[in-house]
Amino acid sequence: MNLELSASFKYWLNFFHPVMMWLLLALSLYAAYLGLQVQRTRNAQGDEKKELIKGRYNVRHYQIGSILLGLMVAGAIAGMGVTYINNGKLFVGPHLLAGLGMTSLIAFSAALSPYMQKGANWARMTHILLNFTLLGLFAWQAVTGVQIVQRILTNA
Repeated sequence: MNLELSASFKYWLNFFHPVMMWLLLALSLYAAYLGLQVQRTRNAQGDEKKELIKGRYNVRHYQIGSILLGLMVAGAIAGMGVTYINNGKLFVGPHLLAGLGMTSLIAFSAALSPYMQKGANWARMTHILLNFTLLGLFAWQAVTGVQIVQRILTNA
């Protein structure tokens, strides 16, 4: 079976991954905010703690993290798929390798959830370290992704 896509459709596919990833970067920053609020709630005392608990930051952080895990993995696969559809190959370079690393980091980070729920501080600290590393890589990926989009627009 040979699926033939129009040149116009293939061109516009190039922008699905970058738009999705910019949205996920924003969502990641929100997840980081929620995670910091969870930590703040955990360390609070008395009335402040009661007020913070009402924000349900732990539930929201977990839910947003789950969405991020699924969409980031799907977005990474989509980015590679579109590149392959349009070029017949993947370009092995820093953007691809860092993206694969990010996909691994978010999977490992999410896999720590059961341990954190049981109160394992080592898992919590590892989760935080992995996620701040992920955010740093994500910001760098945004810059290199814009450079790739600029090349696509220049060659159009």
